[in-house]
Amino acid sequence: MSKRRELWLLILLGTLSAFGPLSMDMYLPALPQLQQQLHTSASLTQLSITTCLIGLAVGQIFIGPWSDRVGRKLPTLLGMVGFTAASLLAGLATNVWWLIFLRAVQGVAGAAGLVTSRAIATDLFSGKKLTQFYALLMGVNGIFPVIAPIIGGFVLTFTTWRGIFYILAVVGIILLISVWLGLPETHPNQTSAPEKPLSILQMLLRDRIFMGYTLVTGLVSGGLFAYISGSSFMLQNIFGLSSQGFSLVYALNGLGIVVMSQLAGYLATHFNEYRVLQGGVIIALIGALALFATLFIPHNLVLVLIPLFLIVSMVGIVSTVAASLAMQHAHANAGSGSALLGLTQNIIGGILSPFVGLMGQNSYLPMAVLILLCEIAALAVYQRRLARLRY
Repeated sequence: MSKRRELWLLILLGTLSAFGPLSMDMYLPALPQLQQQLHTSASLTQLSITTCLIGLAVGQIFIGPWSDRVGRKLPTLLGMVGFTAASLLAGLATNVWWLIFLRAVQGVAGAAGLVTSRAIATDLFSGKKLTQFYALLMGVNGIFPVIAPIIGGFVLTFTTWRGIFYILAVVGIILLISVWLGLPETHPNQTSAPEKPLSILQMLLRDRIFMGYTLVTGLVSGGLFAYISGSSFMLQNIFGLSSQGFSLVYALNGLGIVVMSQLAGYLATHFNEYRVLQGGVIIALIGALALFATLFIPHNLVLVLIPLFLIVSMVGIVSTVAASLAMQHAHANAGSGSALLGLTQNIIGGILSPFVGLMGQNSYLPMAVLILLCEIAALAVYQRRLARLRY
């Protein structure tokens, strides 16, 4: 494959894999405004994040195995159509329940880009080359958490939260055209697939090593989703940041994911990948412990920003290495493996998100506790299922 072609695939697959950040991060600065205009509660507002995450999870579990049979391109095209339509309708929502439903549809449709981007990379690469490509993919993907809230905060200076969904619809149209004209089929129609999709999923679920990778990245991502759900209210309502100030902090944390994912690609070529993965999990746990400790001291913005950066940026290392090792392990069933990776991340995030707002808008105790529990569980899974593979 030529460097030019590889670069094009990197940009396209990176953008397709960013439907999670695109679907959530752009409108995070608008959550307080959305809550006021739709006359609803913080928990119901955060439920719109939960339903999108669940939609992303459910969509992947169907689309992934389907792409193993019919190829990657058709599911991706149909997903772009659905995402564009759901985004347009979400911008017209007049009550929170209609918005919550459309967010679920948006998640299901956007799942196509998430699951097929990982599967396409696995079709084309293997070994440490796959880890390096995943690192680059995460770098492109990570740009969107950096720019999405900035764009969202900027849009709010001259329009309302509805304008954000109209921008997402335009993004959907651009990606639809790009996939149609510029994405090759890397997995032709598998009409003679020997096993049913459910059997393949069950096999992967029983695979301790594959599920070890999957649970580690899912739990570390669960901490990220707790941060996504609670950081807007925490930093704006408790620490007094403006929507633009919050967008800047959120962007810097997203930049941390980009930098650390590139570092993961470098480290994976020079050191044992399992030790790189373990190091990322341990640093994330240190950040979670530090954030929890800030609950017991007077509020200080700097002292919460440092642990938040550690927690968020380590997602770049953990997700890059764990996803690459998991997909290599499930190479023959890349679509199904990708689906389970995405399902685990999004279902954990979907479960955690509503609990972040349990104590209202003026406490980050639930967010800090949930992040800490996720990081502890991730290290425990690594030690029980994967630590012996280091040697």
